[in-house]
Amino acid sequence: MNTLFVKNMVCNRCIMVVQHELDKLGIAAKSVKLGEVSLTDELSVEQKDALKQALNPLGFELIDDKKSRTIEKIKNIIIDLVHHRDNDAKTNLSDVLSDRLNHDYNYLSNLFSEVEGTTIEKYFIAQKIEKVKELLVYDELSLSEIAYRLNYSSVAYLSNQFKKVTGLSPSHFKQIREDKRKPLDKV
Repeated sequence: MNTLFVKNMVCNRCIMVVQHELDKLGIAAKSVKLGEVSLTDELSVEQKDALKQALNPLGFELIDDKKSRTIEKIKNIIIDLVHHRDNDAKTNLSDVLSDRLNHDYNYLSNLFSEVEGTTIEKYFIAQKIEKVKELLVYDELSLSEIAYRLNYSSVAYLSNQFKKVTGLSPSHFKQIREDKRKPLDKV
């Protein structure tokens, strides 16, 4: 097994932290990306245990079973689409997931719902709303620019979805900024 799957890697900082832990343990990696580490050599049982012990206190977890790896891949694709590829996903989310994971969307959707207790669509919306919150706090873009960046069909649709999820209108949220953002892995 030259690929490890790591749960809760959601940003570039997570990648740097995991890379740092690998370096500290003397484990050579070809690449470290969201949720996945490609190793140059196979790990011994001792190395794998040491890595688990190093990552767990930092909020990361090595994933061994296939279902959990698939769920983590779904989450990482959605996080990447929403938080790192502004306005890049003009295509249907179900098509993106099916293409990238080589599985039928119905299988992915049922698996996600079974394991996570929510739908892929709700998770996707939650990520988009967190991105909207972030962009509102930065105060650099208008609501219409945010709607365009996140592929909403209109400002009204974004506002309605935002209010449905947060209980606040985007303008009210902006006024009371003390609403703390959730870490991406808690969405």
